[in-house]
Amino acid sequence: MNRFKLWSGGLATSLMVLVTASAAAQGTGGAGEWTMTGRTPDLQRYSPLTQINKANVKSLKAAWSFSTGVLNGHEGNPLVIGNVMYVHSAFPNIVFALDLTKEGAPMIWKHVPAQPAEAKPIACCDLVNRGVAYHPSGKLFIELLAGDLLALDAKTGKQLWRVPNADYKTGSTMTNAPIVIKDLVIAGISGGEFGVRGRVTAYDVNSGKEVWRAYSTGPDADVKIVGDANPNYASHRGKDLGVSTWQGDEWQHGGGTTWGWYSYDPQLNLFYYSSGNPGTWNPDQRPGDNKWSMTIFARNPDNGEAKWLYQMTPHDEWDYDGVNENVLVDLTIGGKPVKALVHFDRNGFGYTVDRTNGKVLVAEPYGPVNWASKVDLATGLPVRNPQYGTTSKKNTEGICPAAIGFKDQQPSAYSPQTKLFYVPTNNICMDYEGVEVKYSAGQPYVGAIVRMFPGPGGNRGRFIAWDPTVGKAKWEVKENLAAYGGALATASGLVFYGTMEGWLKAVDATTGTLLWKFKTPSGIIGNPMTYLGPDGKQYVAVLSGVGGWAGAGVALGIGPEDPTAALGAIGAFGDYINISNAGGTLLVFGM
Repeated sequence: MNRFKLWSGGLATSLMVLVTASAAAQGTGGAGEWTMTGRTPDLQRYSPLTQINKANVKSLKAAWSFSTGVLNGHEGNPLVIGNVMYVHSAFPNIVFALDLTKEGAPMIWKHVPAQPAEAKPIACCDLVNRGVAYHPSGKLFIELLAGDLLALDAKTGKQLWRVPNADYKTGSTMTNAPIVIKDLVIAGISGGEFGVRGRVTAYDVNSGKEVWRAYSTGPDADVKIVGDANPNYASHRGKDLGVSTWQGDEWQHGGGTTWGWYSYDPQLNLFYYSSGNPGTWNPDQRPGDNKWSMTIFARNPDNGEAKWLYQMTPHDEWDYDGVNENVLVDLTIGGKPVKALVHFDRNGFGYTVDRTNGKVLVAEPYGPVNWASKVDLATGLPVRNPQYGTTSKKNTEGICPAAIGFKDQQPSAYSPQTKLFYVPTNNICMDYEGVEVKYSAGQPYVGAIVRMFPGPGGNRGRFIAWDPTVGKAKWEVKENLAAYGGALATASGLVFYGTMEGWLKAVDATTGTLLWKFKTPSGIIGNPMTYLGPDGKQYVAVLSGVGGWAGAGVALGIGPEDPTAALGAIGAFGDYINISNAGGTLLVFGM
């Protein structure tokens, strides 16, 4: 099927290039470092650095660049620990260590994991990887597309251990960045379009031994729920809802995969993540709420036990994966301090949730949503527009947002100075038709024909500043294409983000005024980050290399002829093949 067509290349082989350990990571997690995917475990993607500011950002210049040698989509961002930068690539998931003490940041080592080429056609929507995780003992972790969790020595790049976590032969792959919490590394899985049953698994960082595993669907014992999942809402109370809200044994291949971003609150000792779409995309084949797909989870990382769950879209009809980031912030709402979690869902609503108990405090659309009129705060449920009901027998037209959501994988940033979120978004709607499909392990289990197109106004993207206390946008920047790269906020009042055309932009955090931009070699779906170099100067870095769902035309070599190809993305971005070339380049900017 052309919508699952993937770039083909030679089978990766193991390779180790050792140069020196003199620049070995001695990270302390200080202000100048970037030691985890969102810099801090709250995923705020905020840096306290101020050397690059509103007055001088216009003088920002390219300092050096580095090619990964891989042409599929590059999501995520590098890490900087001590004087070493760690960079990852799309399949075959190469990890590089670069020496920041030397001109041009030469390689210290690179590690190319051996993986079967047969895994590539299984991956939905490109061969991306969202980054590595680091443990202070000097270990790096990366999830490999074919299904293994790999631990490397940060000084030498040598493999420490490698354990299976997913099985590509059943449609299960791995693309997300793991998270390190204490002495555990927690990994997720992808494969919702193949009827995979979602889960997260915790491993001992030293041995790779499995400590616990928690599923997205199934009986409470498998999901690790004790008591009611969320006492705030009637629809979340009851035993074994992960079974009873499905028909028959559909929960066993019910999706709810866990390929998004992970966050952690050390004071509450809670680990937060979300689950994706239920399988199949055809809603008529799976009556019921389909719990716990489309759900935010708060878990005790020590044993995996769920503290609370909240399902954003029961009985999802439009592939509104719930996997987007859960950012942890302390807010004042209604005059009261709140330990909040903010989540911009693919369904088009921005949620502000009490992260201690899972109660929704604010839920407002951050784009032109029409499938639902609102989220009822009393019940926690979306109020659906009856015009857009279950549609397996006919095509439903003009649904907003599209399956790709008003925001997909591109993570937002939060500034504690402005108290605003900075959100890169899509502006895409769709026509959607369910079709009957039967489950077969390792085969596509989609059951829908989708055609996406630009949303109201014709622009395909927006970059917005969002007040999470009231659920309102303060300003927005319209983009011709989706703002499909992540955001970065800094203490100097700057916000950086990337576009599919390949522009890295810096805007004023208060007004959205464009202050600087640079055209990178390929479209940006990665996340900008910033760090202090050994010379004491601040730098900004971003991965340029288009791909992912939105960039599938380029990354997977799919032409514009069939607007339903790439699960409908070609209808919205079919002209993109003439806008950007594939690439895999790290660009670093300084004053």
